[in-house]
Amino acid sequence: MREYLLTLCITAAVTYLLTGPVRKFAIVAGAMPEIRARDVHREPTPRLGGIAMFFGLCAGLLVADHLANLNEVFAKSNEPRALLSGAALIWLIGVLDDKFEIDALIKLGGQMIAAGVMVMQGLTILWLPIPGVGNVALTQWQGTLLTVALVVITINAVNFVDGLDGLAAGMVCIAAGAFFLYAYRIWYSYGIEAAAPGTLFAAILMGMCLGFLPHNMHPARIFMGDSGSMLIGLVLSAGAISITGQVDPDALALFTGSEKAAVHQTVPVYIPLLLPLTIIAVPAADLVLAIVRRTWRGQSPFAADRGHLHHRLLEIGHSHSRAVLIMYFWSALIGFGALAYSVNSASMWIVLGVVFLSAIGLVLLLLPRFTPRVPLWAQRFVPPRYRRRRRDPESVVTPEPAEAARETSETEDRTPVPAGARSVNGATAIGARSGVIDRHRADRSRI
Repeated sequence: MREYLLTLCITAAVTYLLTGPVRKFAIVAGAMPEIRARDVHREPTPRLGGIAMFFGLCAGLLVADHLANLNEVFAKSNEPRALLSGAALIWLIGVLDDKFEIDALIKLGGQMIAAGVMVMQGLTILWLPIPGVGNVALTQWQGTLLTVALVVITINAVNFVDGLDGLAAGMVCIAAGAFFLYAYRIWYSYGIEAAAPGTLFAAILMGMCLGFLPHNMHPARIFMGDSGSMLIGLVLSAGAISITGQVDPDALALFTGSEKAAVHQTVPVYIPLLLPLTIIAVPAADLVLAIVRRTWRGQSPFAADRGHLHHRLLEIGHSHSRAVLIMYFWSALIGFGALAYSVNSASMWIVLGVVFLSAIGLVLLLLPRFTPRVPLWAQRFVPPRYRRRRRDPESVVTPEPAEAARETSETEDRTPVPAGARSVNGATAIGARSGVIDRHRADRSRI
């Protein structure tokens, strides 16, 4: 675990430190497109954040190759090299798109080529665990087609959901966290070394997202662009392929008693990871809805619009940050809920907990005007934008002279008159009496 944490931290540090220089490079290179009709941000923001994320990926793989325990992943498997080859190709396509806005069909072809490169180097689905049947071996063509389809679906799902500041990076980080816990359990609890590459990919992916998020939170200083969204989508799909299609349920049968029992035990995460429907359930749902919506309107499935889930959250009244947090909540609920169910599917408390949290999520979803308050003791631990704003006396707007005079006269009119005094021509009787006494004294002095 310590070596995984070290790899994660180094990946996050490299990504974080490189994002600032990459932002300056993107501004100089002119990778700041004009604001489009579907965009949410108000000012032109540089892209190419995927450059920093790619070098973070390279740093994580380089560090893992020099660690004692993780070095075995590179010695016994070709999957890390396959991932790096496919990631480099998809990253180059994304950089070109961020700068020159290449055609959607060209990007789709590049995604398929990147998936094919990984398949040629051994990162492919060899078999499928099917409930009630057991382990079903796939032919070479079946495995290739299924692998390419999974990579393309995951890449576009992450790319479609990248519409708000910090949304894609945060959701993929949550998915990678749930995936890491599952893969780590398969490797160390059952001793299956085939799960080691997927565990490493998940740790590196978490580092890439965590290192980029501080620069990408609302208001974002830089966007990851297609060079980043397609990259993290490919890394996530590579981990899913490595675990789902490489780990043989026959090995789990040694611990559960039979192959069918092993398949049943891992179904809550195996099948959803394959499609994928839990780890990136929200982006996958957004992808399906977008394709159906655009096809129904007679548009291309790749034509951009403002009908995504995060756009709808903004339309019903949620703020930018609140919409992102709601998407985080649902991703974490589905991903970690499936993970908990896979560990102990017989526990009714897990199902009740998921139902209860789902009800809370629906309440937050339907109450866009509700603004939670951070307690005073916790304000020092949250960013300034989430703290309670205190009224600054210097920030009070000074009224104009005419308005000030009018307010002063109105205040004087409302001033209570002392007992025994009456108003005479706007002055009190006490003031009038004192004025008469002063005039008498002046006349006597002249005499």
